Amino acid sequence: MADFLTDLKSILFLDIETASLEASLEKLSPRLQDEWDKKAKQITLDKNIDTDVLFFEKAGIYAEFGKVICIGVGYFLYDPEREQLQFRTKTFAQPQEHDTLLEFRELLEKRQWTLCAHNGKEFDFPYLCRRMLANRIPLPEVLQMAGRKPWEIRHLDTLELWKFGDYKHYTRLELLAVLFDIPTSKDDIDGSQVNATYYQEKNIESIRKYCMKDVEVTAKIYLAFQGLPGDMDIKIIDLDHDSP
Repeated sequence: MADFLTDLKSILFLDIETASLEASLEKLSPRLQDEWDKKAKQITLDKNIDTDVLFFEKAGIYAEFGKVICIGVGYFLYDPEREQLQFRTKTFAQPQEHDTLLEFRELLEKRQWTLCAHNGKEFDFPYLCRRMLANRIPLPEVLQMAGRKPWEIRHLDTLELWKFGDYKHYTRLELLAVLFDIPTSKDDIDGSQVNATYYQEKNIESIRKYCMKDVEVTAKIYLAFQGLPGDMDIKIIDLDHDSP
């Protein structure tokens, strides 16, 4: 157990929320609008669809046309006196994407983290890399993947762990939460509503809350994968609002 707890405290669980680069297609530069028109033809065969509507609905999932609006992170510490796991959480959501990414990069450089996210290898990790470079931010060591052997990259992915080599299989985070009887992360907004919540409602706090719940669910699913009981005493410490 001691070795497990030592390894556990080096894992940084994370989730990102993204939005389209602008609230509407017409606000992009003409060159980028032209590129979106080409991308739109790859996304849908429906020639009657409004490319502006498609941009608002889909651009956020593509790093070339989207941006990071919130990053949620969490890590475990063990309190031996109380025999209690603490899960310390924090979000980064500055008005400018550059500042959000820069603050997150500073955290990544404080420790030799292993990163863990659900579908992180397909989405979160490459998206963060692309948006950092788009913002002229050098990649931190843990996100430098070019030229490395697979075993040299310190990334965990709860989706990949659940596949057990079955690469045809995709399992939603919410389904795993239901399977392992972990409280849902989808009781406020869901991913399809993030763009509207950000641009129309201007409610970044709801996005922070949604993002942080996904981080907590991912962390608890990882514990479940280790065979740990679901009723473990875990104290959530929100570093955005609570004292450490």
